Amino acid sequence: MEYSELYEKALRLAATLHHSQTRKGSDLPYITHPVHVSVILLRHGFSTEVAIAGLLHDVVEDQGYELARIKERFGARVAEIVSSVSERKEDAQGAERPWETRKREALEQMREASLDAVAVKMADALHNAQCFVLDLCHEGPMLWKHFNRGPEAQLDYYRKVLQISRERLEKHPLVDELAGAVQALTQATDETDIAIAR
Repeated sequence: MEYSELYEKALRLAATLHHSQTRKGSDLPYITHPVHVSVILLRHGFSTEVAIAGLLHDVVEDQGYELARIKERFGARVAEIVSSVSERKEDAQGAERPWETRKREALEQMREASLDAVAVKMADALHNAQCFVLDLCHEGPMLWKHFNRGPEAQLDYYRKVLQISRERLEKHPLVDELAGAVQALTQATDETDIAIAR
């Protein structure tokens, strides 16, 4: 990808909005995640617009940034993609909504979303699954205490993301890469369980 001023603006915005946020269970700056998502999308040949949506995919959900401002600064296409992959974490009273409800809605959104939005969701799941594998190697089963749900619920969710990905993008190379990451996560989880049982 050649230099893009719009991509640079999106990168700076994401870095600023996520500056005080870290990845769950680590001191790693959160910005590493949307940057990886963006790089995955670029590596698979998606447009700069889609890569920008990858950079910004968590700013509404995690930081309360307004979709209208994304539309104004980066265009309607980017805003539509970000909207399609954003979860509503709180109800009207500000209480946290159940994990299962949010994930069910996310999967429903994925079935109806544009193919570009599906790709962003896949890149997000791919990087998260890869991080789970790495963190399980270093931290073992204690990793799961940092998350709302344990390995069975998490794996079930990633398998469903993969299933919808296959339905929507069929034989795209990103589907194969996600399948490999889900398989690696399954294996890492199984190996961790075996180690505990010994």
